[in-house]
Amino acid sequence: MTSTEAAAIALQDHAVLWSTGEIRASEVVDAACDALVAGLDTPGLRILAACTRAEADYDVHDLLPAALDELGLTFFPIASEAGQEAAARVLARRMLAGELTPREFTFRIHQRYGHELPLTERLAELDDEYDVLEYGDRTVDEVDAEVTGEARRLATHPTVPAEPTDTLS
Repeated sequence: MTSTEAAAIALQDHAVLWSTGEIRASEVVDAACDALVAGLDTPGLRILAACTRAEADYDVHDLLPAALDELGLTFFPIASEAGQEAAARVLARRMLAGELTPREFTFRIHQRYGHELPLTERLAELDDEYDVLEYGDRTVDEVDAEVTGEARRLATHPTVPAEPTDTLS
């Protein structure tokens, strides 16, 4: 994978996490700056990367869709189910990369989506299992292993949803 491909993936991941409330707008601006440094360059990306931290919270909402569109990336509207599923996949990849523990991963999924998102229902159930380990017959290692299996399932799932999304045209 080239550095521009990695930067595009990182920008897409940041955009997804921002649209679901996982990260701050300033982190999207940082990813846009990294994308420019890696060699991606479009007018919208330059404008997005030029936002200050103070401007980011106000301007990313308007600037991000165009910047992603210019790069051929997908913008997921805030709180869309497709965006939530994409965010769950990003978090799964981060867990598999060691950026989150299995417990942190399930907690974040459960806290953000509860038992409402079909794609992550089992992860919400596993978060509940962590809470009752002392009363059952399962160990932390057993639950961690099942969480890791679920994370692998999500991470290998196609990143483009089979159903139409709300992308810019």
